[in-house]
Amino acid sequence: MRSSNPVFSRRGFSRDNGYAGFDAQQVQAGTATNPYATNPYAVDPQTGTAPARTGAMTIDDVVSRTAMTLGTVILTAVLAWTLLPVDAANLNKSYGIAVVSALIAFVLAMVQSFKRKPVPALILAYAAFEGVFLGVISAATSTYIGAGVVIQAVLGTMCVFGAVLFAYKMRWIRVNRRFYGFVMAAALGFVLLMVANSLFAIFGGGDGLGFRSGGLGIVFGIIGVVLGAAFLAMDFKQVEDGVTYGAPRQEAWLAAFGLTMTLVWIYLELLRLFQILSGDD
Repeated sequence: MRSSNPVFSRRGFSRDNGYAGFDAQQVQAGTATNPYATNPYAVDPQTGTAPARTGAMTIDDVVSRTAMTLGTVILTAVLAWTLLPVDAANLNKSYGIAVVSALIAFVLAMVQSFKRKPVPALILAYAAFEGVFLGVISAATSTYIGAGVVIQAVLGTMCVFGAVLFAYKMRWIRVNRRFYGFVMAAALGFVLLMVANSLFAIFGGGDGLGFRSGGLGIVFGIIGVVLGAAFLAMDFKQVEDGVTYGAPRQEAWLAAFGLTMTLVWIYLELLRLFQILSGDD
């Protein structure tokens, strides 16, 4: 099962060097009941064990790579918050740096998405620039909206992550072809609406179509968080299948990459949602 998130082109694990991986097209089309059947290192369904192999991805690999990637995001966010002031005299300059950083992060994410193998330096560079963007946006929110909004968004992101992980482990969430198709269709519609809203805001002024303010903003903020939670479930499925079917260790970087993008998505949606709710008080 392929996992995905807001960067829709991100691929799942590969089959390079004879290791099992994700063949998303076959799984989605229903032409392969077990795309990992030819993997000599896959878990035997009868015994529940797999032959030992050096270099296979483990949960510890995913945790350590994700910690490095998220740690880079947090470190650069803190540095940006500290070094890029958002007072009246410097706000435009700091915002400009944040926008440029976001664009660079997007380009790096897209480059990684189209590469056959994960490139750790590319993923960490994405995390660094994404952190700069988040640091400035969070500092501005704390300064002009309220410090509590940022704390709420951080705690909310942690709660969503924990809740989805618990629900996934309890098998309350089952990621299958139907789940994948529904989430991707909903995400595509959501992104198109947000793009249209932004274009109307840029060229027409005001709040655009109103999808990011008022009552509609709250509704779409909740939808964005729910979509992020669904992407998390697909990321967990990707990790689980990668470990079970013997993906090479380097693929742990792809899992870290996907989890980081998903958590950033959730944090930004919660930040926007709490901004709107704070403004309504």
